[in-house]
Amino acid sequence: MLERAAHRVLGVLRGVLIVLCACLSVNQPVHADKIRDLAQVAGVRSNQLIGYGLVVGLDGSGDQTTQAPFTTQSLENMLVQFGITVPASVRPQLKNAAAVTVTAQLPPFAKPGQNIDITVASIGNAKSIRGGELLMTPLRGADGNVYAMAQGSVVVGGVSAQGKSGSSVQVNISASGRVPNGATVERAVASTFSNGGDLMLNLNTADFTTATRIADAINRSYGAGTASAVDGGSVSVRGPVDPSQRVAWMGAIQGLEVTPGDAPARVVVNSRTGTVVIGSEVRVTPAAVAHGSIQVTITEQPQVSQPGPFSKGQTQVVQNSDVQVSEDGGHMFKFGPGTSLDTIVRAVNQVGASPSDLISILQALKQAGALHAELVVI
Repeated sequence: MLERAAHRVLGVLRGVLIVLCACLSVNQPVHADKIRDLAQVAGVRSNQLIGYGLVVGLDGSGDQTTQAPFTTQSLENMLVQFGITVPASVRPQLKNAAAVTVTAQLPPFAKPGQNIDITVASIGNAKSIRGGELLMTPLRGADGNVYAMAQGSVVVGGVSAQGKSGSSVQVNISASGRVPNGATVERAVASTFSNGGDLMLNLNTADFTTATRIADAINRSYGAGTASAVDGGSVSVRGPVDPSQRVAWMGAIQGLEVTPGDAPARVVVNSRTGTVVIGSEVRVTPAAVAHGSIQVTITEQPQVSQPGPFSKGQTQVVQNSDVQVSEDGGHMFKFGPGTSLDTIVRAVNQVGASPSDLISILQALKQAGALHAELVVI
């Protein structure tokens, strides 16, 4: 009797344990992201910089000055600053210099003295800037002020070679390159982060559900009224006035985990490359699809007509055209109600449809009202 009672108790406990495990697995969030991955602080952004400069020291692969006279003009202006005057009647034929644009991203909170990477790209007809040296180039912002100075050896990932017969080979692009830590920041960009007042979190992807959940997560951790969802793309957050406290406080907020809202049902089509991306929430109502391709082939076979012997006729060319029309494919497949992404892909793969065929099928389903998703063509 005691053994039976013990077995019954163990069976009950085992059942309760299974139910608890099932409940825990159901209550666990399906997918949670940190706030730093879902939103950005308003005003904390990078700034684009651009400049014009010269790359020298090229092995005969620079600009052809007859077709790019601005390269010669830039070099002459530089030489004047060093006290060297080039006679007006002399036109230097440069082969080892190239005019380039220099671009960079000035990260947020960058301070004078810090180094940033730069990108160098030829704007003339230089064949390659491999092994070149970028001369000192000021980098300006949209307001015209100089925020960094760039200089250094250009690192190029491409290579090109050409023979005397005209044959050439090229791997990647050799007319552009990078200079790691090639620019020094000279001016800091003013930031509103240290100022008092509320901060705004801008969502990377606007979604009302995600904005509401971010505000709820902040309020649970720091009290009601700390955060409020302004709209589907931004959340207003109150913070301390002391700058040092604001930094630690924002770091803690960005570490909170939030389950974002479900992704919208969307189909993205790139007609140039044939790329099709179908979201997991895409559904198709009952529809039958038949897709085939018509091929028209025209072959020209000219024939020569010769006149008879001792006749006064002329030799003529007679055109003989052969036109053929063939229709391939024509497969039909049917989608049931609530068809998921897996079923769509499986049906299209079974008929051997290419990406271009899939694009046509999706567009037709959208026009027929059977595709319950947003069709985005890029």
